[in-house]
Amino acid sequence: MDAALPPFVQALCQESAYAHAVEQPIQLLQTHISYVFLTGEYAYKVKKPADFGFLNFTTLEKRLFYCQEELRLNSRLSGELYLAVVPIFDLGSDRYRVGTPEELTHTNPTDKIVDYAVQMRQFQQSQLFSQLFAADQLTPELMDTLGKELAHFHQTAATSPDISAFGSPEAVAQVARNSYSLGENFIGRSQTQAQFTATKAFSDRFFAEHHDWLEKRQRDHKIRECHGDLHLNNICLHHGKVQIFDCIEFNQEFRNIDGIYDAAFLVMDLQFRQRPDLAQRFLNAYLEWSNDYEGAVLLPLYLSMRAYIRGNVNSLALNDPAIPAADKETIQATAAAYFKAAYDYTQVQPGKLYVTCGLSGAGKTTLARYLSTQIGAIHIRSDAVRKHLAGVPLDQRSQGSETFAGGIYTPEMTAKTYDLLLELGLFLVAAGQTVILDAKYDRQFHRERVIEGAKNQGTTLEILHCQAPMTVMQQRLGDRRGDIAEATPPILEQQAADFEPFTTPEQAYVRSIDTTQPIHHLHLLEK
Repeated sequence: MDAALPPFVQALCQESAYAHAVEQPIQLLQTHISYVFLTGEYAYKVKKPADFGFLNFTTLEKRLFYCQEELRLNSRLSGELYLAVVPIFDLGSDRYRVGTPEELTHTNPTDKIVDYAVQMRQFQQSQLFSQLFAADQLTPELMDTLGKELAHFHQTAATSPDISAFGSPEAVAQVARNSYSLGENFIGRSQTQAQFTATKAFSDRFFAEHHDWLEKRQRDHKIRECHGDLHLNNICLHHGKVQIFDCIEFNQEFRNIDGIYDAAFLVMDLQFRQRPDLAQRFLNAYLEWSNDYEGAVLLPLYLSMRAYIRGNVNSLALNDPAIPAADKETIQATAAAYFKAAYDYTQVQPGKLYVTCGLSGAGKTTLARYLSTQIGAIHIRSDAVRKHLAGVPLDQRSQGSETFAGGIYTPEMTAKTYDLLLELGLFLVAAGQTVILDAKYDRQFHRERVIEGAKNQGTTLEILHCQAPMTVMQQRLGDRRGDIAEATPPILEQQAADFEPFTTPEQAYVRSIDTTQPIHHLHLLEK
């Protein structure tokens, strides 16, 4: 046991400090702001009496307040893990005891509380997403689930004028300025002068040119009490369910943010780990379930800011005399990689527009989902857009889905759906995003409007005509489970009869794809 540890910390590593059974040996984990005791069924998190400017845990009262805040905030996303705040009693003679939740409010005047802990349900460390990632067990399906859960969380998270003020253009710009002020100290060490100048210039230009985008985010109530620290080390599986934990409790500025900025941290984390496919799968699930496609235009800024902050955090460790020189070489290389990533995000390239075309069950969504992960494209499904327009939850059947007449399948609703698809696609492509519009596009009118819009905007366009035998499409629709799409086998014959063939001008944009072939064998990126 490290004799430099506070006496109560040493005591909490012993079985006698707990009223419940523990698994020996008790494990002590440390971060720069907390002690975590792993006892078997339960984990206890104690805040260190630190003051880093952006957080202040220096008094007992502050530590109690932030323990209670941690419980409140994390119960929103991982209520199965966060249980209670408990006192830690000094019994004298270097003996300490972890109390119960009831004792927090019913302590005796003679009881001496030395600190407080957040009591959590202990989970297996192997189920951390960072560990699953290292074991190559982080699946696209988990990314879908995570995107859906985060979208629901953001839609239900608190907002108010005070919270929204943190997302004003000036407030966000100040966060960036503070980051660059700190980062200047690392020029010539973990970033170059050219990188610093170009990255900061991009941010300055973005705030000047897109002031209106940030103001609209405030008006649309997109600034919420979010998580604030969303990366793979703060997500786990517990009893088969995704749990997002350890949100920022100590600083409002860090958690009262745009939902897109919250999601951007995980996107950046996965891309930094060289898995852009998983990053895109998560992002597209998040955008689909949140109906926040417009927010994707902020990603170049927010991804760059997230990477730059990580560059700063790693660089700060270079000033710690307790860290060996060999370790600092690795830390400096990591910091340099983050700073380079921050710069790379500012190098926005022209976007491209893809449009799927084909009958239900032709493989459009499977193709679009795969292609989006290969080229980093925003995938927008007509099924999702239609339901969002109608106010129908994505995971519910809609009125009219039995016959695909009436309800949300009227000609008027179909026109609105295709209009919004095109509007979103052109808006995002103009901002440098590559977009896949996933719909039947079985009418010449809708295809011609896409071609006209792409021409007027100078956007590269490709129409992906997905084809499969009728029996295959019927089988696919019959086997479909748990998808937001509602098409069923009986409608295929009518769809085939109604499909309008490509005109000669359209043919120049069309690529026919046999979706019965293995998707990894399709040369989608070659013309």
